[in-house]
Amino acid sequence: MKKIRFGVVGTNFITDWVIAGAREDERFELTAVYSRTQERGEEFAAKHGIPHVFTSLEEMASSDKVDAIYIASPNYMHAQQSILCMSHGKHVLCEKPIASNAREARKMVATAKKYGVTLMEAMKSTLSPSFRAVQENLHRIGTPRRYFASFCQYSSRYDKFKQGEILNAFRPELSNGAMMDIGVYTVYPLVVLFGRPQEIDAHGIVLSSGTDGQGAVNLQYDGMNASLLYSKIANSLLPAEIEGEDGNILIDRIQTPIDVRFHPRQAPASGKEARSEGELLSRADAHNEYYHEIKEFIDLIEQGCIESKINSHDNSIATMEIIDEVRRQLGVVFPADSH
Repeated sequence: MKKIRFGVVGTNFITDWVIAGAREDERFELTAVYSRTQERGEEFAAKHGIPHVFTSLEEMASSDKVDAIYIASPNYMHAQQSILCMSHGKHVLCEKPIASNAREARKMVATAKKYGVTLMEAMKSTLSPSFRAVQENLHRIGTPRRYFASFCQYSSRYDKFKQGEILNAFRPELSNGAMMDIGVYTVYPLVVLFGRPQEIDAHGIVLSSGTDGQGAVNLQYDGMNASLLYSKIANSLLPAEIEGEDGNILIDRIQTPIDVRFHPRQAPASGKEARSEGELLSRADAHNEYYHEIKEFIDLIEQGCIESKINSHDNSIATMEIIDEVRRQLGVVFPADSH
């Protein structure tokens, strides 16, 4: 079996989680890490048993010790670093959101096509077995009429924000904010299932730093509405739901779907009748939640495909187009927008 040798960019907890999932695929081999400082790079390498440390991304990208690179740097660096790596013939798995805006995403896709390398956004939820169950059973709801998704998670960094310390999560110069961080989890599955909307109407709360703290987005499709809620300044316990004329699909958590159920349309319950628990569609999954995105990415490399059919280039671009429009309506501007 041929191993795919990976280098990683980013030494934070997300990289730790992805590495744990990736090591469940025996084709994955971690050979290099890039860090801005030798000390931090060596510390991360010792933690994960990585043989090579680079403080120059150019050197890692041109190294013959690496076949593919996972990028988990701040959002504003995604496009620049991905393009650099791809231009050296390296396959790139880029953390979500894939870029600061749709213009950058298009440049990344053009680079992948130019050099014939695989480029995929690391949106784990849409590659999970539970999301596959949604896709396979979507026809059962009949004509779809509404998609609803909510991801609202109070950030501990917001406590610091209220004390006057602005951490990375709320800094526009890093292309951050609530939509970029967690709102994207409500948008991407919508695009995978239903494509681009006809209209977008967004409202939200923009913080003093210039990033959004939360938002509510309504999207119009032909014969269907979509409603998205996202926040880093309040929690929500609401599940996601796809409503159709013949039934509903209920998803426990849009960002990490585990429990997916189908509810056929029924006559309104009378009295105190309990609602049916529905038909369980999702299947038990023994794998780490990050395993499936790594498996998909390595499969693509082995097959010589430059993009995934699910986390496709067009889906990534369409997602960024929606986010761009939401930011425009909210008045959230990134320095990367003018580059």
